[in-house]
Amino acid sequence: MSSDQLVKYCAPTLAGIKTGSLFSLHFTTEDYKHDITVFNRTMRDKDIRIIPLKVCDTFVLIYIYRPEMLARDLKDPKAISILRRFGYPVSSTNRCVADLARRLNSSPVFPHEIGLFLGYPPSDVDGFIENPDEGYCAVGYWKVYSNEDRARRIFERYRRCTEEYGRMLRSGRTLEQLVV
Repeated sequence: MSSDQLVKYCAPTLAGIKTGSLFSLHFTTEDYKHDITVFNRTMRDKDIRIIPLKVCDTFVLIYIYRPEMLARDLKDPKAISILRRFGYPVSSTNRCVADLARRLNSSPVFPHEIGLFLGYPPSDVDGFIENPDEGYCAVGYWKVYSNEDRARRIFERYRRCTEEYGRMLRSGRTLEQLVV
Protein backbone atom coordinates (compact mmCIF):
# COMPACT_ATOMS: atom_id res chain seq x y z
CA MET A 1 0.00 0.00 0.00
CA SER A 2 1.74 3.10 -1.22
CA SER A 3 1.49 6.72 -0.15
CA ASP A 4 0.46 7.50 -3.73
CA GLN A 5 -2.53 5.15 -3.44
CA LEU A 6 -3.57 6.57 -0.10
CA VAL A 7 -3.42 10.14 -1.40
CA LYS A 8 -5.19 9.31 -4.67
CA TYR A 9 -8.13 7.54 -3.00
CA CYS A 10 -8.20 8.98 0.51
CA ALA A 11 -6.80 12.54 0.58
CA PRO A 12 -9.94 14.15 2.07
CA THR A 13 -9.93 11.59 4.89
CA LEU A 14 -6.19 12.07 5.44
CA ALA A 15 -6.84 15.83 5.62
CA GLY A 16 -9.60 15.39 8.19
CA ILE A 17 -12.38 16.83 6.01
CA LYS A 18 -14.07 13.48 5.21
CA THR A 19 -15.08 10.73 7.63
CA GLY A 20 -13.89 7.75 5.63
CA SER A 21 -12.71 6.39 2.30
CA LEU A 22 -12.59 2.99 0.61
CA PHE A 23 -10.26 1.58 -1.97
CA SER A 24 -9.35 -1.83 -3.36
CA LEU A 25 -5.80 -3.04 -3.05
CA HIS A 26 -4.62 -5.87 -5.28
CA PHE A 27 -2.01 -8.11 -3.71
CA THR A 28 0.08 -11.17 -4.40
CA THR A 29 1.36 -11.56 -0.86
CA GLU A 30 -0.19 -10.50 2.41
CA ASP A 31 2.21 -7.55 2.84
CA TYR A 32 -0.83 -5.30 3.16
CA LYS A 33 -1.29 -6.61 6.72
CA HIS A 34 2.13 -5.28 7.68
CA ASP A 35 1.40 -1.97 5.92
CA ILE A 36 -1.85 -1.60 7.87
CA THR A 37 -0.12 -2.34 11.17
CA VAL A 38 2.65 0.18 10.46
CA PHE A 39 0.17 2.86 9.35
CA ASN A 40 -2.00 2.43 12.45
CA ARG A 41 1.03 2.47 14.75
CA THR A 42 2.51 5.54 13.05
CA MET A 43 -0.78 7.45 13.02
CA ARG A 44 -1.92 6.35 16.49
CA ASP A 45 -2.12 9.93 17.81
CA LYS A 46 -3.78 11.41 14.70
CA ASP A 47 -7.27 9.85 15.07
CA ILE A 48 -7.14 7.91 11.81
CA ARG A 49 -7.34 4.15 11.28
CA ILE A 50 -7.08 1.67 8.43
CA ILE A 51 -8.75 -1.72 8.46
CA PRO A 52 -9.40 -4.40 5.86
CA LEU A 53 -13.18 -4.64 5.41
CA LYS A 54 -13.23 -7.51 2.94
CA VAL A 55 -10.50 -9.87 1.85
CA CYS A 56 -10.77 -11.87 -1.38
CA ASP A 57 -8.27 -14.04 -3.25
CA THR A 58 -6.37 -11.23 -4.95
CA PHE A 59 -7.68 -8.01 -3.45
CA VAL A 60 -8.64 -6.44 -0.17
CA LEU A 61 -11.18 -3.67 0.38
CA ILE A 62 -9.47 -1.12 2.62
CA TYR A 63 -11.39 1.28 4.87
CA ILE A 64 -9.56 4.33 6.19
CA TYR A 65 -11.54 6.44 8.62
CA ARG A 66 -11.61 9.00 11.38
CA PRO A 67 -13.13 7.28 14.46
CA GLU A 68 -14.25 10.50 16.16
CA MET A 69 -15.88 11.82 12.99
CA LEU A 70 -17.56 8.46 12.40
CA ALA A 71 -18.93 8.39 15.95
CA ARG A 72 -20.38 11.86 15.40
CA ASP A 73 -21.87 10.94 12.03
CA LEU A 74 -23.49 7.77 13.35
CA LYS A 75 -25.21 9.76 16.12
CA ASP A 76 -27.29 11.64 13.56
CA PRO A 77 -30.95 10.62 14.08
CA LYS A 78 -31.43 9.80 10.38
CA ALA A 79 -28.25 7.68 10.39
CA ILE A 80 -29.43 5.86 13.51
CA SER A 81 -32.76 5.17 11.85
CA ILE A 82 -31.08 3.70 8.75
CA LEU A 83 -28.68 1.59 10.79
CA ARG A 84 -31.47 0.28 13.03
CA ARG A 85 -33.51 -0.66 9.95
CA PHE A 86 -30.65 -2.96 8.94
CA GLY A 87 -30.03 -4.31 12.45
CA TYR A 88 -26.77 -2.55 13.30
CA PRO A 89 -25.78 -2.26 16.99
CA VAL A 90 -26.15 1.54 17.09
CA SER A 91 -24.89 1.82 20.68
CA SER A 92 -21.28 1.23 19.58
CA THR A 93 -19.41 2.74 16.63
CA ASN A 94 -16.79 -0.02 16.76
CA ARG A 95 -19.48 -2.70 16.69
CA CYS A 96 -21.13 -0.95 13.73
CA VAL A 97 -17.83 -1.07 11.81
CA ALA A 98 -17.37 -4.74 12.72
CA ASP A 99 -20.94 -5.47 11.60
CA LEU A 100 -20.33 -3.67 8.30
CA ALA A 101 -17.27 -5.87 7.69
CA ARG A 102 -19.29 -8.99 8.56
CA ARG A 103 -22.01 -7.99 6.10
CA LEU A 104 -19.49 -7.31 3.32
CA ASN A 105 -17.92 -10.71 3.85
CA SER A 106 -21.04 -12.82 4.33
CA SER A 107 -23.90 -11.34 2.32
CA PRO A 108 -24.40 -11.47 -1.45
CA VAL A 109 -26.17 -8.09 -1.16
CA PHE A 110 -23.96 -5.00 -1.02
CA PRO A 111 -24.68 -2.92 2.10
CA HIS A 112 -25.51 0.48 0.63
CA GLU A 113 -25.66 1.95 4.13
CA ILE A 114 -21.87 1.94 3.79
CA GLY A 115 -22.28 5.57 2.68
CA LEU A 116 -22.91 6.48 6.33
CA PHE A 117 -19.43 5.15 7.15
CA LEU A 118 -17.94 7.39 4.44
CA GLY A 119 -19.51 10.61 5.69
CA TYR A 120 -22.26 10.88 3.07
CA PRO A 121 -25.41 12.73 4.15
CA PRO A 122 -27.93 10.30 5.67
CA SER A 123 -30.73 11.70 3.49
CA ASP A 124 -28.71 10.85 0.37
CA VAL A 125 -27.79 7.39 1.68
CA ASP A 126 -31.47 6.75 2.39
CA GLY A 127 -32.46 8.10 -1.04
CA PHE A 128 -30.03 5.71 -2.71
CA ILE A 129 -31.19 2.73 -0.64
CA GLU A 130 -34.83 3.46 -1.48
CA ASN A 131 -34.37 4.30 -5.16
CA PRO A 132 -30.85 4.01 -6.60
CA ASP A 133 -31.91 4.65 -10.20
CA GLU A 134 -34.21 7.66 -9.88
CA GLY A 135 -34.76 10.84 -7.93
CA TYR A 136 -31.16 11.99 -7.58
CA CYS A 137 -30.17 15.50 -8.63
CA ALA A 138 -26.39 15.13 -8.93
CA VAL A 139 -23.65 12.51 -9.00
CA GLY A 140 -20.12 12.93 -7.66
CA TYR A 141 -18.58 11.11 -4.74
CA TRP A 142 -22.11 9.85 -4.10
CA LYS A 143 -25.58 10.20 -5.63
CA VAL A 144 -27.20 13.33 -4.27
CA TYR A 145 -30.91 13.31 -3.46
CA SER A 146 -31.07 16.54 -1.46
CA ASN A 147 -29.10 19.76 -1.01
CA GLU A 148 -27.39 19.67 -4.40
CA ASP A 149 -25.53 22.97 -3.96
CA ARG A 150 -23.94 21.84 -0.69
CA ALA A 151 -22.94 18.49 -2.23
CA ARG A 152 -21.31 20.17 -5.24
CA ARG A 153 -19.28 22.42 -2.91
CA ILE A 154 -18.14 19.34 -0.98
CA PHE A 155 -17.22 17.51 -4.20
CA GLU A 156 -15.10 20.49 -5.26
CA ARG A 157 -13.45 20.68 -1.84
CA TYR A 158 -12.54 16.97 -2.03
CA ARG A 159 -11.19 17.40 -5.58
CA ARG A 160 -8.99 20.35 -4.58
CA CYS A 161 -7.77 18.50 -1.49
CA THR A 162 -6.78 15.47 -3.57
CA GLU A 163 -4.90 17.69 -6.04
CA GLU A 164 -3.09 19.57 -3.26
CA TYR A 165 -2.15 16.42 -1.37
CA GLY A 166 -0.83 14.87 -4.58
CA ARG A 167 1.26 17.99 -5.21
CA MET A 168 2.63 17.98 -1.65
CA LEU A 169 3.48 14.26 -1.85
CA ARG A 170 5.31 14.77 -5.15
CA SER A 171 7.24 17.69 -3.64
CA GLY A 172 8.66 15.45 -0.92
CA ARG A 173 6.22 15.54 1.98
CA THR A 174 5.75 12.23 3.76
CA LEU A 175 2.40 10.66 4.44
CA GLU A 176 2.85 11.28 8.15
CA GLN A 177 3.35 14.99 7.43
CA LEU A 178 0.18 15.06 5.31
CA VAL A 179 -2.12 13.48 7.89
CA VAL A 180 -3.67 16.24 9.96
